[in-house]
Amino acid sequence: MQRAVAAIGRDVDAHGGDALTVTLGDYIDRGPASRGVLDLLASHPFPTPYVALKGNHEALLQAFLTDPKTGEHWRRLGGLETLHSYGVPVADLMVGKNFAEAALRLRDAMPASQTRFLQSLKTSLTHGRYFFCHAGVRPGVPLSEQSEDYLLWIRDLFLNSTLDFGKIVVHGHTPAVEPDVRPNRINIDTGAFATGRLTCVVLDDRGHRFLEI
Repeated sequence: MQRAVAAIGRDVDAHGGDALTVTLGDYIDRGPASRGVLDLLASHPFPTPYVALKGNHEALLQAFLTDPKTGEHWRRLGGLETLHSYGVPVADLMVGKNFAEAALRLRDAMPASQTRFLQSLKTSLTHGRYFFCHAGVRPGVPLSEQSEDYLLWIRDLFLNSTLDFGKIVVHGHTPAVEPDVRPNRINIDTGAFATGRLTCVVLDDRGHRFLEI
């Protein structure tokens, strides 16, 4: 993420113009430094205006803080790594115990700036001819009527669709070996937690290009 911030800065310096940075969610889980990523993003490190979108993993964290029983599900999707990054012991959670205590410890360990950042996350953004969201949209449903469940979790129904969604949907959620550019969508999830490759696409009047990070 630090390299991505630097790459965006270089690109803005080189090309100028009005730019907006949009991040697509899943800032936490599975990787080794969830707390560090949230610290960075909550500080608004980009040289442009910035809109942060919510991913399904941020939704899982927020659900855990509200209802610790959801930790039984979250722990299988990378929640243990996130808790560990905050210094929360995870041994009991690995065998499905003491979720309530872990939620209290996480709440105490999370800085107020991160709490505000998570509460500020949007589920989608329309900008020009693009629609940004974490996972995708349900085909046949107007973009303005998409539910949070679709925007954060949808996969095959969206990925397999060749419909015109009204805007080009820019999304992540489903890792691909390379960015997947289709006529109706652009997937920039290249599985950074496993591959070390975080993808950034620049969208302008000429189309799209990818930054070297």
